[in-house]
Amino acid sequence: MKNITSVFLISSLAMTTACTTMKTTNASPAEIPVPDATLAANPFMKKSPLQYQAPEFDKIKDEHFKPAFDYGMKVQIVEVDNIANNPAAPTFENTIVALENSGEVLKRAQLVFYNLTGSNTNPTLQKLEEVYAPVFSALSDKIMLNEKLYNRIKGIKKENLGSEEKRLLELYTTNFEIAGANLSPENKAKVKKVNEELATLSTQYTSKLLNARKDGALLITDVKELDGLSADEIAAAAADAKSAGKTGYLLALQNTTQQPLLQNLKNRATREKLFKASWYRAEKGDADDTRSILEREAKLRMEKGHLMGKKSFAEWKLQDQMAKTPENAMNLLARLATPAVETAKKESDEIQKLIDQQKGGFTVEPWDWNFYAEQVRKAKYDLDENQIKPYFEVKTVLEKGVFYAAEKFYGITFKKRNDLPVYHPDVVAYEVFDRDGKSLAIYYLDFYTRNNKNGGAWMSNFVEQSHLLGQKPVIVNVFNYQKPAEGKPSLISYDDVTTMFHEFGHTLHGLFADQKYISISGTNVPRDFVEFPSQINEFFALEPSVLKNYALHYQTKQPMPQALVDKIKKAGTFNQGYSTTELVSAATIDMNWHSVTDASQFKPTLEFEKAVLAKYGFNLKEVPPRYHSPYFAHIWGGGYSAGYYAYMWSDMLNADAWDWITTHGGMTRENGDRFRKYILSVGNSMDLNEAFKNFTGRTPDLKPLLKSKGFIK
Repeated sequence: MKNITSVFLISSLAMTTACTTMKTTNASPAEIPVPDATLAANPFMKKSPLQYQAPEFDKIKDEHFKPAFDYGMKVQIVEVDNIANNPAAPTFENTIVALENSGEVLKRAQLVFYNLTGSNTNPTLQKLEEVYAPVFSALSDKIMLNEKLYNRIKGIKKENLGSEEKRLLELYTTNFEIAGANLSPENKAKVKKVNEELATLSTQYTSKLLNARKDGALLITDVKELDGLSADEIAAAAADAKSAGKTGYLLALQNTTQQPLLQNLKNRATREKLFKASWYRAEKGDADDTRSILEREAKLRMEKGHLMGKKSFAEWKLQDQMAKTPENAMNLLARLATPAVETAKKESDEIQKLIDQQKGGFTVEPWDWNFYAEQVRKAKYDLDENQIKPYFEVKTVLEKGVFYAAEKFYGITFKKRNDLPVYHPDVVAYEVFDRDGKSLAIYYLDFYTRNNKNGGAWMSNFVEQSHLLGQKPVIVNVFNYQKPAEGKPSLISYDDVTTMFHEFGHTLHGLFADQKYISISGTNVPRDFVEFPSQINEFFALEPSVLKNYALHYQTKQPMPQALVDKIKKAGTFNQGYSTTELVSAATIDMNWHSVTDASQFKPTLEFEKAVLAKYGFNLKEVPPRYHSPYFAHIWGGGYSAGYYAYMWSDMLNADAWDWITTHGGMTRENGDRFRKYILSVGNSMDLNEAFKNFTGRTPDLKPLLKSKGFIK
């Protein structure tokens, strides 16, 4: 997942309600405030002296954020007021470029802050996040709803502008209008109020869900209940329990509905307890129950859509995406849902048949699926996940797999950097070098799950590429792999391997950014395009030359036997009915929450979700959505509201583009350079439907995706 935060909005996020002590000149209220000596020592006041402005994590303390926020906001308000009130005729330079240059201190502090609140938070940071969410929202509105500023943008002449400048001007105009710059004063005031409350609710939701995930971990006291887990997995669970001050074995929750350990746990009662711990984590009626918050968010978003002159929030939200309308997004979901559910029913029959053969005496439930699906896979393909894991050690997969594929396809190389400070001992850093040997970027990885880390996996920037600002990218990938017991190898599943390739696809999108302006640089693209580069990178995990290089047994260092490789490939379409159904059903839930046109259509969370699933034919109780509404962090606490369909839209692009690559020579440097030129390096500097056509020579076709999933021949 790409951690989505609009670059322009992060530079214009709040109207200050408090000020730090500072010196100001009396000559003019439009002069930039000068920080006092104490503030001047704050590491966010100046560009980091480290390479590419990599954050000085050895100097950054929790207490630095608040003064940096307060000062940075005050400075940006002055900068923006100066732009809006400039008596000179509006030009691209004195308006758009000036806006791109504004808010430097605030941007620097926010980029680090939001990465830390996601990956290494604490009560101090959580409190700050809750306090500043509405404040940041207010500054965003102060800028985006500024009539003088909007009129200046509209008054800029397009003649003689370069293509990137024209694109940026169009996007600024669109973004201001989407934000409500052309609304009446009365409706602007209403939008501001809605945005402030939404910002607060989103932050509260995230905080509650983090606590719910942490507290929802399943504690097992009798090791016999963990039959089926490996000795290392049991040792890790014991270590987690000890770390939490408990006796026994603690099975931490990941953010998805299904949990990885379910496929190996032989004890059905333990499986049921683990599944239910996941499913009910945020609906217990306690302090961390998220339902009242998300219901309020949904209503406020509907109200916002109406204020913006649209029938629904989804209609408002999708107007600048590739899909353009909710109807187009739902059409794609429907075209995937029908074959996915049909296939899932067949898969369910196979699982039930196996249960009956074993005289189980029960009907398959969600907590049984992965356990028996793994057995079906073994029977059909003679493929055992436990046979695979010894060949996938985390750092070997990274350096000999992910990095190797990038070097072969794009020509880039990597060097570990032990001299750069990191925000947690588990984090590692690398320097990235381009095909000509020149230094390109700094790249961090944070592999292991912690109880102060959000679930899932994502990519973010600490510094974003911009020729205007002379900045090269500083990027982080965050994962939630189970940390092994001391002295043990970190062995991961093949799904975890593809996750690593996926997130590095986002990283490549950021690494190859080649724009003058941050707002259209790298991954600052529509949600339904941003997952395309990440998903296509997953294909390299099974590319023969790449797999041979990294799938090495952690003890013998021997490559994975070809017979086992063949089994993985043959099993490629296995369980696709299930996996696609859980994704499409989650996207359908999201789109329906945000397509409500009248408040009377809302129901309590669980009733609403149940009705949506029934309406669209997701009637297999054994195939729950990948995310249940109470813990659907993507849409209530992240940037994917009315946008979770983007994964499937991007998957259509990725399958079609990979089809083009394989029919034009496969993994060649020529194809890599072409993909970099037409997709990875264009950012949002052009219409991305056209960018796709430039690469493939055609509009995207759904057939390659249906074929890759085994839904059609």
